[in-house]
Amino acid sequence: MNEITEKIKKLKQEKNAVILAHCYQNIEIDEVADYVGDSLYLSQMAAKTDADIIVFAGVYFMAQTAKILSPDKKVLLPRMESGCLMADMINLEQLREFKSKHPNIPTVCYINSTAEVKSECDICCTSSNAKNVVASLKSDKALFLPDTYLGKWVESQLDGVEVITYPGYCPTHLRIKPEDMLSMRKNHPDAIILAHPECHKSVTDLADFVGSTKEIMNYVKESDKKQFVIATEKGVYDRLKRDLPDKEFFLIKENLICPNMKWNTLEDIYNSLKYEQHEITVDEEIARKAHKCIERML
Repeated sequence: MNEITEKIKKLKQEKNAVILAHCYQNIEIDEVADYVGDSLYLSQMAAKTDADIIVFAGVYFMAQTAKILSPDKKVLLPRMESGCLMADMINLEQLREFKSKHPNIPTVCYINSTAEVKSECDICCTSSNAKNVVASLKSDKALFLPDTYLGKWVESQLDGVEVITYPGYCPTHLRIKPEDMLSMRKNHPDAIILAHPECHKSVTDLADFVGSTKEIMNYVKESDKKQFVIATEKGVYDRLKRDLPDKEFFLIKENLICPNMKWNTLEDIYNSLKYEQHEITVDEEIARKAHKCIERML
């Protein structure tokens, strides 16, 4: 254990702090994290924790969600620059315009959205539960934002439900092209190809399994196959390689790195915790409305 890791662990005890880390984070952050997982799991942990301080090794919307779920806790984001390009593709004004074009249809927002956007939606979802959330509305139509590809993937999984999507997307997942999938299939014919539903439909159509980061990781752990192609952010590939040394993994392409997710370092986490800096605040009224949206999902 290196010196900075020891210092962080000591500070956590002293301050009754908990560290939540998304599985797209730099892998060394797992050494100090109390919980590592996808957005749904981390939301659940943020709601349950009895810590006084939550340090969120993730991006801005995740820390906001933690604050909404635990308003009495101090929530810290190690680097304030850690935004989400997809979440930034829709603001309150754009959401209202989108809804006005499709009145009286329930609105589902992906967790990759700001507190303001969540405050004007009916229910939140993550990639793990998007299909179940849309199905739970018992409606033949649903508005889905901001990710058009996740929304359309959900539509493909449900009979008789039209999912009207906002044109947002994840730039990292859109780097994956059909030719990357075909090349991997040719070079590794025995490998199972696993893709995230944020990928373009032309990519998910070529995958053996489509699921959230957590679902991809669980699939690999439970599979008796030995070779896997990972078509999502490199953090998932890194953790699978570390945790399952008896299996072989191929990253679909080398540049599958979300720059915002990789901002946080151990030093940033240490400084954030030591000085209790980069605290996340959410307007009370917005937080109250957004809480309903997230709570319905949970």
